[in-house]
Amino acid sequence: MADIVVVGSLNADLTINVPRFLKPGETMTGTKFSVFTGGKGGNQAVAAARLGAKVAMVGCVGDDANGAMYKDALRREGVSLEALRTIPGETTGVAVITVDESGENTIAIVPGANADLSVDVITECEALIRGAKACLFQLETPLPSIQHAAALARQAGVTVILDPAPAPQAPLPQALVMLCDYITPNETELSLLTGMPVATIEEAAQAALKLIGQGAKAVVNKRGAAGALMVTREGYRLYEGFKVKAVDTTAAGDTFNAGLAVGLSMGLNVPDSVRLANAAAAISVTGLGAQGAMPSFEQATALIDGIKM
Repeated sequence: MADIVVVGSLNADLTINVPRFLKPGETMTGTKFSVFTGGKGGNQAVAAARLGAKVAMVGCVGDDANGAMYKDALRREGVSLEALRTIPGETTGVAVITVDESGENTIAIVPGANADLSVDVITECEALIRGAKACLFQLETPLPSIQHAAALARQAGVTVILDPAPAPQAPLPQALVMLCDYITPNETELSLLTGMPVATIEEAAQAALKLIGQGAKAVVNKRGAAGALMVTREGYRLYEGFKVKAVDTTAAGDTFNAGLAVGLSMGLNVPDSVRLANAAAAISVTGLGAQGAMPSFEQATALIDGIKM
């Protein structure tokens, strides 16, 4: 059985490097074009596997070249495909990504086969979900399926970690929030989820407490290079990030969630799990592509310990 089960999306990332982001109606010549495996679910699965966890992916791809490419990539990373479905006549999800010279990105997504991750598919994977130590979720697949899978995990005592991304335009259902051990929004997502300002640590903590009031056990506010703010009913603490040269920030948040899940599933305490997540996310931005620079456990712990590799 897998220690970590990821329920979510898989996309082919079509990435264009540009000097700066385009203005409406503008045409610009990019500096590089690449095709990577991505999607928040697939990213989290690969990141967790690189960190040494036994990982299974619950998701859907199309019966196209991108789907075949993705399955091959997951096999190479050691991710179990027992719960991965191939949908006949459907395309694999696609994300079109632009990356500017500072490493920041914009992303547009066409879900494709990700929309076929149904409640029935989740039910077929019930034993796998219940047997995990931690389950990772995002919002690029149908919400009823996410909620059903989270309920199965919670009933079995499995740690439920939800990345509320892409940022929802409406509040999350309270029934889903109540199933979460950890909700991990970035600053934009936390503000959208709560309707509150999050510019300062104190503001972010108050916003996070609103989600905790809705039933979440804890909120981890991902704040980029500044680190991560852990908030519970008992209080809050900022875990500082690690200074690196950012090349491409795509999937840094996904890598963070994977690191948090890996740490917790290994039996690390919460502070050490957050530090592992921060270190893994920092290393992930030092190379191109969603999954290109995701680190090993040894690389992440070396950064924590201040060891140059």
